[in-house]
Amino acid sequence: MGEAVDDVFVTNGSNGWANHPMNGLEKCEWFEEEVDENLKLCYALNSVLHRGSSSYQDIALLDTKHFGKALVIDGKMQSTEMDEFIYHECLIHPALLFHPNPKTVFIMGGGEGSAAREVLKHKSIQCVVMCDIDQEVVDFCRRYLTANYNAFASDKLCLVINDAKAELEKRQEKYDVIIGDLSDPVEGGPCYQLYTKSFYENVVKSKLNYRGIFVTQAGPAGVFTHKEVFTSIHNTLKQVFTYVKAYTAHIPSFVDTWGWIMASDHPFSLNAEEIDQRITDRIKGELLYLNGDSLISATTMNKAVQESLAKETHVYTEDNARFIYGHGIG
Repeated sequence: MGEAVDDVFVTNGSNGWANHPMNGLEKCEWFEEEVDENLKLCYALNSVLHRGSSSYQDIALLDTKHFGKALVIDGKMQSTEMDEFIYHECLIHPALLFHPNPKTVFIMGGGEGSAAREVLKHKSIQCVVMCDIDQEVVDFCRRYLTANYNAFASDKLCLVINDAKAELEKRQEKYDVIIGDLSDPVEGGPCYQLYTKSFYENVVKSKLNYRGIFVTQAGPAGVFTHKEVFTSIHNTLKQVFTYVKAYTAHIPSFVDTWGWIMASDHPFSLNAEEIDQRITDRIKGELLYLNGDSLISATTMNKAVQESLAKETHVYTEDNARFIYGHGIG
């Protein structure tokens, strides 16, 4: 499905591919992700399925030896075949389960189709709009990510190529759930304005139906990484919504704990037993990661993260943003 990498362009700390010796006996192609100035993660490759740049970001689809197919944007691992179900179940199902009867959903981003796939497992869904800015990402994910074929083919899916902010602003409809399945906010990238107070207040909140819920991915949330953007996004949403709920899970391919945040003007009041019952009643098929107990426990932070969430004062604005390490090209 692709050609093996035969070049080396990792120099001076750049993200990319490199040839590393394996026990001195043979060579294997690797992708290196620079997660900080003095820290890299390396993923062994079978091949590169796609590599290039769109108008907005650098894109690669890799076939990794350990995690299967992997989507990389702006040098950052976005998802992998082996464990993307953890990320996408956590992103999608809590908000839809806490909502009393979700029928309409708007996904900001989500070009790979996995978020739409999880939304469409809910029997009550009548329409899901997936709005991604990058046609190239959507096209090659639709071609290569076979797990999402049915989602892309569903007559309940409305696929729009546009800036999510502009699309939400012009639409007359309101939605039961709005989902931010966005790339991390990197300096120069296309997404950071979709994490700001003005966007949440003036666009997202105005497009939610009564009892509507907003949920967004919120970046790394580990002991050493949660102050990058996670606590700031949480505090920003607290300025706009009455009830804000943070939760986390470990993503093996990210080698870190990841965070998501739900926000609404109505409380999140289900217990574990009620969540399990809603999963049974509402969802077609079986979830691989989430159940009532794991969702409730995911909202309990360790002491360091909990204290940081409580003490955070930074509010995301267009002129005062925080960024994940790395750079986009948008």
